[in-house]
Parts: sequence; C-alpha cells; structure tokens
Amino acid sequence: MAKKKNSQVPEPALRRLPWYLAYVKLLSKQGEKVVSSTYIAKSIGVDSALVAKDLSYVSLAGKTRVGYDVNNMVEVLEDFLGFNDCHKACVFGVGNLGASLITDRGLNQYGLEIVAGFDVSKDICGSFVGGLPIYHMDQISEMLTPDITVGILTVPIHNAQEVTNLMVAHGIKAIWNFTPLRITVPEGVVVQNTSMYAHLAVMFNRLKEKSHL
Repeated sequence: MAKKKNSQVPEPALRRLPWYLAYVKLLSKQGEKVVSSTYIAKSIGVDSALVAKDLSYVSLAGKTRVGYDVNNMVEVLEDFLGFNDCHKACVFGVGNLGASLITDRGLNQYGLEIVAGFDVSKDICGSFVGGLPIYHMDQISEMLTPDITVGILTVPIHNAQEVTNLMVAHGIKAIWNFTPLRITVPEGVVVQNTSMYAHLAVMFNRLKEKSHL
C-alpha cells in the first residue's frame, strides 16, 4: 500500500480524488486490472497530466505503458480519503434536507455514520427518522457523546451560527454546513460548506450563457 504524503493536498485535488475513486471502483467491479491516467482523464473529463499530479499526492505512481493497478488504487484512495474510517455524526435540523441525509445509508460507504438528529420541533422530537432517534436541542449535553465528532448543519439560516456555537461548545470537531451562511468557528474546528444554492447559481448562470451562444 502506498504511504500518505505529509504535504497538504490542494483542495481542488481533494475534490477530484473521489471522482477517480468512484471510477476505478466501477472498473474493479467490471474486472479491469489496470488503467492509465489518460483513460481516467478521458472518462472523467479532466487533463491526463492533472490526473497523474493528483494521484502523486497520495504516492500513487503508474507503471510506464501499463498504468495503475485498479485494486490498489481503490485501496489507497479509500484509505487516504478517510472512507475506511468511521466518523460518527449528528444532524442538526431535521427538516426535509436533514431527514434525507439521515435516511441516506450510502453515506456509510464513505465513512460517515449518522447516529441521531437534533431539532426543536415538538412534532419530530422524540420520534425516529430512518430508525434513528431525534432529540430536542435542549438534550445536547446529555445525548452528544464524545465519539460523535461531526455535526451536519441543516437548520434555517437565522439559527445557523447559534447552533454552530452550541455544537462547538459540546465537542463537535467538524461541521458539514448545508446552510448559505458562512459560519464562524474557533481555530481547530473544520468546516466544509456545501451550499446547494451556490451550485444552483453556477448552473443557472452557465445555462444562461449556453442559451446565448
């Protein structure tokens, strides 16, 4: 198995590595043994030199005129990306989006195990969603155990910073933020912003550009 490099991987490369992993996992299921960076690039739609550079960050080197070992790539990428580890998480804000994430069992394949949800609505607190308990925010001190390190933020925007502060105060070390608000956290807490609205804006803008061609 390849060893991880100590240098920090640029974020654009980190965003592409799961693309490569998904593709080589598909190749593995199809019985393919080796794959070239050129073939990966063509299939995914990126430059082959970029693929080779990205894979070099995780110490994956292909053989000249042969390519990369597919099964080894799967193993190394899953390990490097942390998908083999188990990161326990809670959803904060169990509306439509929060409930969808709770019931998405596919997240387990990528190392994220959602174990519970928190909300303030009397209609949902004390119930179960996807077999997982939903607690009231007032129960966070009691129910948020030390092994839960990830908080998934899906509350309304006007509650986002308040709930963020609450999560951090109770030991959450990483926040997956689905709100449009750019939350602030102390140094040492990781935030990953995933704004669907921002992605929609990009898509609509590109669509508008295409329609004017």
